[in-house]
Amino acid sequence: MRAPEPITLFTSDGVRIDAGHFPGGSGLCFVLAHGFTCTWRQPELRRIAHVLNRRGGVIGLDFRGHGRSAGRSTVGDREVLDIEAAVAAARRRGYERVVVAGFSMGGAVAIRHAGLHGGIDAVVAVSAPARWYYRGTVPMRRVHWAIERRTGRLAVRLARGTRVAANGWNPVPDAPHEVAGRIAPAPFLIVHGDADAFLPLEHAYQLYEAAREPRELWIEPAFGHAEVAVTRNLIERIADWSATSTNGPHP
Repeated sequence: MRAPEPITLFTSDGVRIDAGHFPGGSGLCFVLAHGFTCTWRQPELRRIAHVLNRRGGVIGLDFRGHGRSAGRSTVGDREVLDIEAAVAAARRRGYERVVVAGFSMGGAVAIRHAGLHGGIDAVVAVSAPARWYYRGTVPMRRVHWAIERRTGRLAVRLARGTRVAANGWNPVPDAPHEVAGRIAPAPFLIVHGDADAFLPLEHAYQLYEAAREPRELWIEPAFGHAEVAVTRNLIERIADWSATSTNGPHP
């Protein structure tokens, strides 16, 4: 895979977003949306981009407050504007079909963006939460500590370089399951593992029930959580689904 084209994006609320474009010639582009504390430059995301790039172009971005992007993370709220900027960049480069593929927090943002903004051709949400404030697992209780406590925000900034906004949500944004029904007629794929230590399968089922056709739910045996656990085979299947789902007219 060739070195990506560096891109600097600016959101509608004025945040500078770092991104990279892996060109593809099929008319299809994947916008790759990472999870909390990740960055498109890390090996796990580059591995995913490499596989997706076999089927189309890829634009990977660092959400606000992550990696080389400016601003502070709002953990799923204003990040919809980051995806909107990346989708616009894909359209400017001539891609006719744009699929947003998000992992964990990025999956929640992908759902919210598609439901609130539209303008995409398909959505893939991998290991995404259906609702906010879930604390039913030890890993998710740690995530909330990193977001809600001053010591947690300092720790995640020092350890991962992620800068989290200190003032929280006001008002609380619509949860993914509350907007999933607005994604149609764009195809919507929900992927979740039965070995996810962060978010149990109930989140995937809640998203599926809230969505409208065309929708699909893949429950993956022995699959853990998001970018770290995803296999090459699963990425290839997601790429194939995306290419097939966006080839014909939507219902």
